[in-house]
Amino acid sequence: MSDMLPQNIFKDFSIQLLTSKDKRNKIILLLLLILSFTCGQSYAFVPGNDKPDTVGIYNRLGIEIRPEYILPTNAFFRGDNERGKRINHAFSAHLKYSFNYNPNSLIEQVYSGSYQGIGFSYHNFGENKYLGTPIAAYLFQGAKIAQLNKKLSFNYEWNFGASFGWKPYNEQTNSYNGVIGSKVNAYLNVNFYLNYILSRYFDLTTGLTLAHFSNGNTKIPNAGLNTTGMKIGLIYNFNRKENTLSNPYDKSLIPEYPPHINYDLIFFGSWRRTGVLYGDKYIASPDAYTVLGLSFAPMYNFGYKFRAGVSFDGIYDTSANVYTEDKIVPLDGNDKDNNDGPTVLRPSFRKQVALGLSARSEYVMPFFIVGIGMGTNVLHGGGDLKGFYQNIALKIDVTKSSFIHIGYNLKNFRTPNYLMLGFGFRFHNKCPSLR
Repeated sequence: MSDMLPQNIFKDFSIQLLTSKDKRNKIILLLLLILSFTCGQSYAFVPGNDKPDTVGIYNRLGIEIRPEYILPTNAFFRGDNERGKRINHAFSAHLKYSFNYNPNSLIEQVYSGSYQGIGFSYHNFGENKYLGTPIAAYLFQGAKIAQLNKKLSFNYEWNFGASFGWKPYNEQTNSYNGVIGSKVNAYLNVNFYLNYILSRYFDLTTGLTLAHFSNGNTKIPNAGLNTTGMKIGLIYNFNRKENTLSNPYDKSLIPEYPPHINYDLIFFGSWRRTGVLYGDKYIASPDAYTVLGLSFAPMYNFGYKFRAGVSFDGIYDTSANVYTEDKIVPLDGNDKDNNDGPTVLRPSFRKQVALGLSARSEYVMPFFIVGIGMGTNVLHGGGDLKGFYQNIALKIDVTKSSFIHIGYNLKNFRTPNYLMLGFGFRFHNKCPSLR
């Protein structure tokens, strides 16, 4: 069998999605294409093995259920709703395809126990009238944290994607829902779990999970929905070899990693909604605003899995420091009578641009890099551009020197700011090739 991920595994499904006019199907197809494109790169086996296992990719199919508790971060969940009752409970069911690598491959020796794939999930929050029953499509990746014994390991996993089918806020029909403002929301999840090998073919998983849904301030309201709970799942391994459960890895053949500095140049953009001060309170602006930015980050590579550095961040946010005159609009921004709504004005260009400096750290895995950053705007026009900002980002490798960038920016550790959707280039990358 080839060590390439079979491209026809998604063929029939992709054709159906391409012919569909449904926006959610096209987003699902994009996730599939990203996964199949990046996974189509081959990885070398360890030199010196006389009879290496001919299976390069181990395919897996998993199912999970996750009973969860909704964190009461909003009055809507604490009982400020039509029924006057707390909204506490959530449930989700997941179907997940993933793959990992032959233990005799270099990549598996460096990133022991790593796997990645695509998942689909169904979510129920107990109040379908207010929130709907969304479905999600997401990329995910996990790896081993510790091997507890021959068959039991402690692992982590993250999920990142989009969820569809929400019932958003509506002034007339869903006015109590001050949490979700759009039909499509981002889905983020992190979980820590135990993985027990039942047999050559089956693994049992159970652990703790934490999830977040929001729209990245593309619509208002955007209070977000957060859950925590447990998960239990079963994984079927299609072509795992019996001897891979016990064969030790030969770490001596891993190429020595040369510490070095690489340079990431990122361009991103998005749109956002914002609140604007009118009198003594904030109201929702009726407009969507463009956000454009770039960053240049020298990053010191400590090894295969970790890099850190600083980033010079430029931002042009057309929502920064907007202000109103005489009018008020409803929370959903639907101004039926223009004479009754506010006039939202933009300030000069210099009050909407800023240059910041941030510290960055990144966790590096096959295909994906997860990064966080904290910084402050050094040069800015005041007002909304003051204060500290935080970034969390996912980089998806396209080539050794280019990547897709998906990130989110917070202000002062609590205020949602804007999405960061773009692409980047990596210069002076001396990471040894495991391909």
